[in-house]
Amino acid sequence: MKNVIIGTAGHIDHGKTTLIKALTGRETDTLEEEKRRGISINLGFTYFDLPSNKRAGIVDVPGHEKFIKNMLAGAAGIDIVLFVVASDEGVMPQTIEHLDILSFLNIKKGIIVLTKCDVVDNEFIELVKEDIREKTKGTFLENSEIVEVDSISKNGVSELIKKIDDISNEIDDKNENSPARLNIDRVFSIKGFGTVVTGTLLEGKISIDDDLIIYPNKLKTKIRSIQVHGQDVKTAYAGQRTAINIANIKVEELKRGDVLASPNSLEESMMLDVKLSLVKHTNKNLKHWDRLRLYHGAREILCRVVPLDKDITKSGESCYAQLRLEESIVAKKLDSFVLRNYSPLETIGGGVIIDTKPKKHKKFDENVISSLKMKEKGELEVILEEYLKNNLKSYKTLKDIMSYTGENEELIINAINKLIKENKVANINNIYIHINQYENLKKLIVELLTIYHKKHRLRNGVLKEEVRSKIESKFNTKEMDILLNKLQNEKIIKIDENLISIYDFEVTLNDKQKEIKDNIQKKLKLPETLTVLNIKDICENKYYEEVLEYMIGKDVEKLDDTYIMDKEIYEEIKINLIKYLEEFGEITLGQYRDMLNSSRKNCMIILENFDRNKITKRDDNKRTLYNK
Repeated sequence: MKNVIIGTAGHIDHGKTTLIKALTGRETDTLEEEKRRGISINLGFTYFDLPSNKRAGIVDVPGHEKFIKNMLAGAAGIDIVLFVVASDEGVMPQTIEHLDILSFLNIKKGIIVLTKCDVVDNEFIELVKEDIREKTKGTFLENSEIVEVDSISKNGVSELIKKIDDISNEIDDKNENSPARLNIDRVFSIKGFGTVVTGTLLEGKISIDDDLIIYPNKLKTKIRSIQVHGQDVKTAYAGQRTAINIANIKVEELKRGDVLASPNSLEESMMLDVKLSLVKHTNKNLKHWDRLRLYHGAREILCRVVPLDKDITKSGESCYAQLRLEESIVAKKLDSFVLRNYSPLETIGGGVIIDTKPKKHKKFDENVISSLKMKEKGELEVILEEYLKNNLKSYKTLKDIMSYTGENEELIINAINKLIKENKVANINNIYIHINQYENLKKLIVELLTIYHKKHRLRNGVLKEEVRSKIESKFNTKEMDILLNKLQNEKIIKIDENLISIYDFEVTLNDKQKEIKDNIQKKLKLPETLTVLNIKDICENKYYEEVLEYMIGKDVEKLDDTYIMDKEIYEEIKINLIKYLEEFGEITLGQYRDMLNSSRKNCMIILENFDRNKITKRDDNKRTLYNK
């Protein structure tokens, strides 16, 4: 069954609650004070089934100026508005303010309902209709039908139900695949059950036993039970009015305006980048640091405004702005909001959220304004690229991106893959960085290696770990390996085991260095004896030190920090020892000394090197193969 949320709006005492009773047979004024005073103070909720079998949930919102805050709390999630005007009074101040609010909340479908039509003549009704047409010109209600009803006699009610049913076919399906999000508009306790919250499920779905988070205090909770229009269900879907019994949370820990959502789907923020517009029929101009009331979802937050593209925004004009909040908020890009004056209380504007986690901006920064214009378009790829571009000093995971955008994993992965294909984003072990950030890392590494090669012409390269530490990246070893392999595939660097060099770098010896190299090799390859030499005895000067360092790993084996031997001889005696141990199982230091026909000291140095390299393992005075 497709779910439709209908909301009422209009001036106080224009018959909204009575109209709902005529449509549903139910009373939405439940508070004693509401019944006594004959006006809606709080939000009322009920439902009825349309002829096409759609279930229509109804939110009855108060019309009195003092209760506009409650009206805003109920307006979020409305699909169709019944814009109520009493035929005996016509358009009134709160009628206009409600129309402004609905427009700023991006509600697109509506029916103008002319109530109390039995108490005035047709001529007066036509005058009221003309006034309505004039007042709704340029709004989403400009071409909406006007349906005349009398809620007491129920004249016109059947026609109104048919119009609601017809327009409900034009409503877009809700996004049930996104993370769940529900703005809490009521909190109460039921004896024997505990805490219950209500609200319209804006997107996603929730089921019994789901683990959810209540923002902004990040309270963990579990769903005990769910009701939709008074009936127990196992799962509630986007677009449904729901009452949810939650676990582990006390009533006093919650308030209207909190958000019930999937874990890791939202991020708190103290600033918002927005595109806002001011209403035409006000003398209020918006200037830097004006204090305003921000209404988002069911929440009211005080804020300061920083216009970004003009000094003063006049009534009827739009601007890009940054809102500096006095409390944290959880919101999603392209969410709608309403702004009211701090004092006196009046609706002055509203708009759409462009960025929920911005940095502080300066006024008239063309790069910032250009970025906001792109984000405003709402294309996920553009939003993700801008997000990563504006976070060049940090690394973002899929979880970070999901929290920032509020979109589901599949959509985000598809968008990221498209950006990777377009060479706008790089994936480093599922850490996503903008291509500018990747190019900066590449530049840093190339500069580091270039300086190193100039300083150490006979060294093959820099240790990987040294590169990782010097570029001050937050990559772990695995992530660094992925970055370096990517650079090697691009033929920027060359990796030789644990050493990194510029791709086309090669060590070349001059004639003097070649002479020193031959000299060292001669000393290490004395005939008829196994030679293990102290590095100090080899290095006659700094030139010998440089050449020896170049030879280590190629021509020379470094046994420890003090001793070296010829690489070829080292490999030969290592193979011979392995063969011996495979045949005899073990060897003592004395036996090894006889095998090599060398000094006890030399043999001990070599065996300890084999131990460190896990070729052999020592057990008292015996050695066996390490893996035996």
